[in-house]
Amino acid sequence: MNLPQKFIDRMQKRLGTDFPAFLASYGKPPEKGLRVNTLKLSAEEFAARASFPLGESVPWEKNAFYIREEKPGADVDHFAGLYYLQEPSAMAVGELAAGCAKARVLDLCAAPGGKTTQLAAQMSGDGVLLSNEINYARAKVLAQNVERMGIPNCAVMSARPESLAARFPAYFDLILVDAPCSGEGMFKKEENAIPEWSEENVARCAARQREILEHAAAMLACGGRLIYSTCTFAEEEDEWQIAGFLAWHPEFSLLEEKKLYPHLVRGEGHYCALLERKSGGTLSKKPFSAIRNARAEHAFSAFWAECFGAPFAGTLHTLGDGRMFLVPAGMPELEGVSLLRLGVELGEWDGKFFKPAHALAMAYGKGAKRKVSFSRAAAEKYLRGETIEAVLPEGWCVVCAEGFPLGWGKCVRGVIKNHLPKGLRKIN
Repeated sequence: MNLPQKFIDRMQKRLGTDFPAFLASYGKPPEKGLRVNTLKLSAEEFAARASFPLGESVPWEKNAFYIREEKPGADVDHFAGLYYLQEPSAMAVGELAAGCAKARVLDLCAAPGGKTTQLAAQMSGDGVLLSNEINYARAKVLAQNVERMGIPNCAVMSARPESLAARFPAYFDLILVDAPCSGEGMFKKEENAIPEWSEENVARCAARQREILEHAAAMLACGGRLIYSTCTFAEEEDEWQIAGFLAWHPEFSLLEEKKLYPHLVRGEGHYCALLERKSGGTLSKKPFSAIRNARAEHAFSAFWAECFGAPFAGTLHTLGDGRMFLVPAGMPELEGVSLLRLGVELGEWDGKFFKPAHALAMAYGKGAKRKVSFSRAAAEKYLRGETIEAVLPEGWCVVCAEGFPLGWGKCVRGVIKNHLPKGLRKIN
């Protein structure tokens, strides 16, 4: 691997006698990891059903495994949202967020969603999770991953940190800043990170990180915790960044700091720090103002009763185009924020009929009364967009792979018509 000479010089100076082992780690293949989505099943349950070999558990994430599978994203269980593919050392952030259930949580730089989905699993559907990505195209990928994992209590936004800081002063119990960085820990995984590296870029990243941290600090409530992380080894972006922040913010204290190097752990490298705000205010926020539509809500309630066999309870939000959302309890007012997802998208009411959304199946489909479960082979057909023969009552049903939802189908004369969104279908 053709590493930048200035990067080599910096690391040799920093690591000293450890440098040869560090450099040798670049001759090994990158480590790959899989984190089980415990919103849907336990790590033990997944291990019992996995269709490919799992390696050892990741030491700092009890619900994750090392893997060698070449195409884990093509597996049926990945489409079902049973796991998230994530570089193992990046999972180290998760243990710093322990106890975040029932909290008000912000993931400020969230795409593509690895840490958002990890936070969501720890929250177990309680509390409110706001997941933000300033780049709208990347925010769409984030929203798709939140949907696939069936996360019910998350809003996905695309906003600048300064605009959020103005809106949410002293509000959050936990904020994660997985900061944009020079990506030195990505050299093996993404070789295009190598030509983009320079000492000038390290300095630019450090300056941008300082700005983001300032905005994050403004949004943290008294007693709240701030997690800062990067996938780089540059001290300017890691230890020095946090030291400088603490010097400017005596109301914060450092609780924990760790740096994972690829020659010391099975991972590509990560830095993370846990800070706590010792003083300052705690502000409440006006609750989300849902738009109500009695006719649409009646249509959805009838659909829910038929498909799920129980009365519906929850706050519904209906847009002018007929799209309906289930608003999580405790969601703050988000008027004026660019939203890609609010809680769970339930479906669309056209003025007469209700059509369910894919997100509804992924979040709540396992509890549906009207569902059909197929083998993996039959599920592969569904994922390719094919129809499947089945003897079922006419109407909507949740299509599952060995018990876990993949999406919606509509049974018409003994055939389940495929309603999996075309953009989510398996190509081969």
